[in-house]
Amino acid sequence: MDRRRLLSLALFAALAPAAAWAGKPKDGSEGDKKSGGTSYIAIATLTATVVKPGGRRGVMTVDCGLDIPDKALHDKTQLLLPRLRAAYIQTVQIYAAGMPQGPPPSIDYLSRELQRQTDLTLGAAGAKLLLGSVLLN
Repeated sequence: MDRRRLLSLALFAALAPAAAWAGKPKDGSEGDKKSGGTSYIAIATLTATVVKPGGRRGVMTVDCGLDIPDKALHDKTQLLLPRLRAAYIQTVQIYAAGMPQGPPPSIDYLSRELQRQTDLTLGAAGAKLLLGSVLLN
C-alpha cells in the first residue's frame, strides 16, 4: 500500500469524529449565535467586477447589514431579503462599472444609495443600513 494513501486514511479517521461533533450545537440552541443582536439582519457579501488601472479586472466586495428595531418592519424585511439583496447587488454593480480608475470607492455615495434602496424596497423608513467594509481586490 502506498504510504501517502495510508497517511491520508489515518488523518481522515482521526479528524472524522471531530468533524461530526463540530456541527452539533453545544447548549441545545439552534445553530450559531446571531451576531449583532435581535434587531440586526446580516446581508451576504455583495460583489461586483471593477476595471483596475492597466485594464485588469478586479472585484469590489461590500459587507453590510441592517439594524431594524421595529419588530413588524424586521419581520417584513426577513420576507423581502431576496428583493433587497437584488437591489443592493444592482446598485453596487452599477457603481463599480462607472467607478473611475485610481481613487478609492466613495463610501458616502455607496451608503447613501444602499440606504435609498432599502427605503424603496421596504416601502418605509426605519431600517438603518450599516456598512461593514468595502474592499477592492
